Amino acid sequence: MSLREKIFFKGEREMGLFRRELLNVIEWNETRDDVLFWKWNNSEIKKGSRLIIRPGQDAIFLYNGKIEGVFKEEGNYEIETQIIPFLSTLKGFKFGFNSGLRAEVLFVNTKEFLVRWGTKNPINIPAQNMPGGIPIRAFGTFSVKIDDYISLIDKIAGVKKTFTISDIEERTLSLLDQLLMKWIVKEGKNMFNLQVNAYEIAKGIKEDLDMELLKIGLTVTDLKISSFNYPEQIQKMIEKNASYEMVGDIGRYQQIGIMNSLEKNPGGNMSSMLQAGVGLAMGAEMLNNIKKSTTSNNPSVTPASSASVTLICKKCSQPLTSDMKFCSNCGEKVENFSAGGSKFCFQCGSELDANAKFCSACGAKL
Repeated sequence: MSLREKIFFKGEREMGLFRRELLNVIEWNETRDDVLFWKWNNSEIKKGSRLIIRPGQDAIFLYNGKIEGVFKEEGNYEIETQIIPFLSTLKGFKFGFNSGLRAEVLFVNTKEFLVRWGTKNPINIPAQNMPGGIPIRAFGTFSVKIDDYISLIDKIAGVKKTFTISDIEERTLSLLDQLLMKWIVKEGKNMFNLQVNAYEIAKGIKEDLDMELLKIGLTVTDLKISSFNYPEQIQKMIEKNASYEMVGDIGRYQQIGIMNSLEKNPGGNMSSMLQAGVGLAMGAEMLNNIKKSTTSNNPSVTPASSASVTLICKKCSQPLTSDMKFCSNCGEKVENFSAGGSKFCFQCGSELDANAKFCSACGAKL
């Protein structure tokens, strides 16, 4: 044999030994932080193979889809002497000269995983005086970990080699939309300030989501709602309402809303007026909710008297109370007229003809 042939065969022999060495080590080198489990499923486990379990991992031996043994202590183990004797039906297995053990090893990541979630589309939540409901979006996080190996293998690991956070998101996001609607309706005391009841809503969602994920061997350890998002129009009204200290005076809110609309768009068409009407309905509904909440929390709060109802000075548009005889800003004699020449009912806020003596909406004397 020539020197060249000797070098070639020596190299082949060394590579063969190197390949066998690689095949003889069963381990999971985690390179990603979003993988819940990974399955080692080479054709067979060779004689002399070793099992390496790293911190935060469990190793599950599977034979014909059934659990043979679960190993949780980190370390480096010899399969033949330290693993096989502790298997259930394979504990008497003997390696042949050329035959190995045809089994799979499932490595499980035992840590908790943080999943970020958010509604795909706004959810219409039923609300009084709003036939279409209030479109709301929500965002938050929940933590999940593997809890039941039998259910996990039966439902998922039997057909998948890996399972990631993306797989969890795919399974849960549509379900979370349904649970969000259910628990907002149950626990949302004020639809325009849901953050106040975020804890109760999140607690209900967590319990239901946990029950659903237990079916596939997972458990939800925590769930939080970080924010509720409203459409821009409603959000502006919520912020505007917060700047007014007039919780019990819906009539005043409506009058100021009408005045703002007239000042910004004196020649507005019917479409814009309809939009303003929808906005005022939302505003009135908001104030009703806040008023109920405030009254229930503070029994001493009483509805505003008719003397506190706001009129509009016809000369300078200064808001006035109905018991004023003259405008406190310009001295003009007080009449319940708007800046546009029309009259507003001090009782219900309806816009009336300038010569009207009684309100056509509520019958109040003007």
